[in-house]
Amino acid sequence: MFKAGVLTVSDSSYMGLREDSGGPLICDYLEKTGNFEIHTTDVCPDEVESISRILSSWVDEMGLDLIITTGGTGLSPRDVTPEATKLVIERPIPGMAEAMRAYGLKKTSRAMLSRGIAGVRGRCLIINLPGSPKAIVDGLDAVGDVLVHAIMKIQGDTTPCGDN
Repeated sequence: MFKAGVLTVSDSSYMGLREDSGGPLICDYLEKTGNFEIHTTDVCPDEVESISRILSSWVDEMGLDLIITTGGTGLSPRDVTPEATKLVIERPIPGMAEAMRAYGLKKTSRAMLSRGIAGVRGRCLIINLPGSPKAIVDGLDAVGDVLVHAIMKIQGDTTPCGDN
């Protein structure tokens, strides 16, 4: 079992003006795989400092294996999740973000507007998903089958990729 955390980035959810539907959706998806145990969830405002502080803490202090964020990946001035994540990760994984956008483009041209990224901090995989429930499902469908393999590699598995 891998330890996971889900962070919802939303001013309106943080202020209690809108229910967080994205975070629970991600938690349900991860738990249904049987590979992940949700260790923590949180909702924070669209602020670089808040997002990066939580991500760093969850990796460095809690030792999570996977963090998925939802929200803050669009074009609005307050959408800063990718910028905050870039401050935290040590190695980007551009193929995951590209795969999520390519998968989403099969359903809507708006998928190209998502700026979410993926990367590694320490032994943890961090992935940004959009806030829309449909886009969350698409993103998880796009990368879901490689999450365990990616985390195993991040954590030092030396088995050749074709053998897993």
